[in-house]
Amino acid sequence: MSRISVVSTISTIIVLLILHPAVASADAVSDWNAIMLATTATQNPFAQARFAAITQLAVFEAVNACTGHYKPYLGSISAPVGASPDAAAIVAAHDVLKSYFPASAATLDAALAVSLAAIPNGPAKDDGITAGQAAAAAMIALRANDGSAPPATFLPTSSEPGVWQPTPPAFSPGILFQWRNVIPFGIRSSQQFRSGLPPALTSSKYAQSYVEVKAVGDVNSTQRPQDRADVARFFNVASAAYVWNSVVQQLSAVQGSSLSEKARAFALVNMAISDGLVSSMESKYYYVRWRPVTAIRGGSTDGNPDTDADPAFTSFITTPPFPSYPSAHASGSYAARVIAERIFGCATVAITLSHPGIPDVVLHYTDMKTITDDIDDARVYGGIHFRYDQEAGARQGRSVGSFVFSHNLNTTDSGDEVDAESESCEVVR
Repeated sequence: MSRISVVSTISTIIVLLILHPAVASADAVSDWNAIMLATTATQNPFAQARFAAITQLAVFEAVNACTGHYKPYLGSISAPVGASPDAAAIVAAHDVLKSYFPASAATLDAALAVSLAAIPNGPAKDDGITAGQAAAAAMIALRANDGSAPPATFLPTSSEPGVWQPTPPAFSPGILFQWRNVIPFGIRSSQQFRSGLPPALTSSKYAQSYVEVKAVGDVNSTQRPQDRADVARFFNVASAAYVWNSVVQQLSAVQGSSLSEKARAFALVNMAISDGLVSSMESKYYYVRWRPVTAIRGGSTDGNPDTDADPAFTSFITTPPFPSYPSAHASGSYAARVIAERIFGCATVAITLSHPGIPDVVLHYTDMKTITDDIDDARVYGGIHFRYDQEAGARQGRSVGSFVFSHNLNTTDSGDEVDAESESCEVVR
């Protein structure tokens, strides 16, 4: 399915949800989270995560100005007692999305009108609208010069073994070179949780990861089971933002989270995803490590006797045009998982993941660990990452997620920090 048809399908779903609220509408925060995902669907995973974090933080700040349940992110938004948090959430999301995606203005305006029509007219609604407008404007201004633009590319200055080289089929320069300098949302800097050194090319750790991806990640591999092919294809289409917002939508509905709780959960998860991806890109361009397709085609040059070359190796999933180490999907996803487990706990849950871009694959889970397990397998069986890339991304993501949760949007009666590690379902995998 083409990207255009994916967007059209998602947009149709959202139009049905908003224009026919009796069919599927949940609440203002959840509905506009779904609209956010639809509106940002054409973006690359890094840009989508940034837009998601800005949107959901604006929603949180607007709702929190009305409820006062948590410590604010900006601290500059206020609302009179009795202001409608629903109106605040709706307008905050609408204004952020319309600002960044003017081509979607008509759809967003129509959804805004329908959403606001469900709220009785009066001072409470008007005050909520004002709070939403202020929160959106403040978040947009805050992120105006955050390093996400202008675009920058990278070309290697060395062709030594281990160094990233442009990959097939396009052999384009490395993209998103500027993303290593994007100002994070909840951690101190992109370097704060830089990954440790990747394994040496001559090490057994490297050889083990090399042999695995060579065996299961080639486009013509006979050692890739159908279920691993399915997860590779699914998570190639489903970004970290798409996956984990879907997870939070389902968990918050099952647990009956309040509007304020949902606003906080979406904000924290999207902050963590974006910061995980920024951290990953900083590490990627710090180490500039080659992708499996380059490594395996040039296996005879790495000095390791256990890495036989295959000049015809082609990854099952098209290799992204930037360095390999660590895995960005792992960094963003493990960061999100930490937040989700802290908020929703570790009990057995029923989570279903589907995506209009790959309608033949529907995944069912009973815990969040299995989701990240599948994401790790997806990148290895897709032939685009070594297993050690995933392990490093997992470590980085856990650190990012724990810090974001500990230092942001805490309850108003908590201390300056929360002991996130004590609440982890799985601190060390």
